[in-house]
Amino acid sequence: MGRRALRKIDPTLDLSRHFRAFAQLPQPWDAAAIFGREAPLVVEVGSGKGLFMRSAAAAEPAMDFLGLEIVEKYAKFSAAGLLKRNLTNAVMVAGDAQRIFNELFPNDSLEAVHVYFPDPWWKKRHRKRRVMNEGFLKNVERTLKPGRLLHFWTDVEEYFTATLELIATSTTLLGPLEVPEKSPEHDLDYRTHFERRMRRHDEAVYRSEFKKRES
Repeated sequence: MGRRALRKIDPTLDLSRHFRAFAQLPQPWDAAAIFGREAPLVVEVGSGKGLFMRSAAAAEPAMDFLGLEIVEKYAKFSAAGLLKRNLTNAVMVAGDAQRIFNELFPNDSLEAVHVYFPDPWWKKRHRKRRVMNEGFLKNVERTLKPGRLLHFWTDVEEYFTATLELIATSTTLLGPLEVPEKSPEHDLDYRTHFERRMRRHDEAVYRSEFKKRES
């Protein structure tokens, strides 16, 4: 299932607290310059409409959340949702996650990395564009703090299997760890909007977690 059209956001909203372009990110990396404090940093790659960002930031106010979304209109849409809920511990970035991980994030700096339902790039000749590639996975392992987790979900079994094989051969991450399916307590009690759509249509969701070794 592809992305659905977005509702228009109010053009008068001041998104400066919740939105950054890649060029606006601090170099060298300094999370405190974005959030105004020192706190554990969680990164989501491909935030879409921002359901995970809103839910997680509201549930974990002691942590900071950075959402990376390559499509600017989605990043701004998600930023508007954060602004409306006054979630000052969450910021959206319009930019390429591959580049941000490779060029900005230091070693052992991230509390968690979440990748939910990334574009599967169905055609074989396009699969090199998948975000879950060897270089990205090595950067995830490098940037995670010891003992912390990579969360990866997809609705594409082939992508899931190929990624698990790639993680096993190109990293030393421990896993896959089992992630049980949780029954929703309300209509938006899902990890992402895409998970909600898939489960409401009784489609399969493949879930995994991987832990960085302690030493």
